[in-house]
Amino acid sequence: MLLRDGLTGLLGRFGHEVVAAVGDAEALVAAEAEHAPDIVVTDVRMPPGFQDEGLHAAIRLRTRRPALPVLVLSQYVQRTYAADLLDSGDGSGVGYLLKDRVGQVEEFVDALHEVADGGTVVDPEVVRQLLRRRRDPLERLTPREREVLAQVAQGRSNGAIARELVVSEAAVGKHIGNILAKLDLPPADETHRRVLAVLTYLRA
Repeated sequence: MLLRDGLTGLLGRFGHEVVAAVGDAEALVAAEAEHAPDIVVTDVRMPPGFQDEGLHAAIRLRTRRPALPVLVLSQYVQRTYAADLLDSGDGSGVGYLLKDRVGQVEEFVDALHEVADGGTVVDPEVVRQLLRRRRDPLERLTPREREVLAQVAQGRSNGAIARELVVSEAAVGKHIGNILAKLDLPPADETHRRVLAVLTYLRA
């Protein structure tokens, strides 16, 4: 709420008309349909889950209206959906900025104008992480860790993997922990890291 009100006031001072200021992703989609704004500014994390609802909404809006300029603000890089956002619509009028790296108000307003005019503005840290994502994500795994991940991808439990590879269950658990860490899958309440690891394996 504080960020939303702050942005509303900031944009007003710079001569922009804010036609809607909403607090969740569904309201964002509805407000865009009602007002057809020149640009949408959204946070990645929005209620109710505070995960990536705002980013999903931005992609939905760009699917429905490909030329809609969208500027996304985030505390972190959501690598999977950041790439989807940059690939969305007709490829123009999109921005992804990290909030704690915007050093000047003028810098933000300039980015807003650039995106509204059809340009692309992406924080260098976002670019770095997206380029890192495009490399083979499995290259950091040892041969044994790849073997364990292949077993996980077949739906096998730790016990079944241990029997197949003739190792202890503790060793399997350690390998899986290493795999999750190397694939940049930190603990999160809303995601099943084992499933995400399998999806990474299948994509690779």
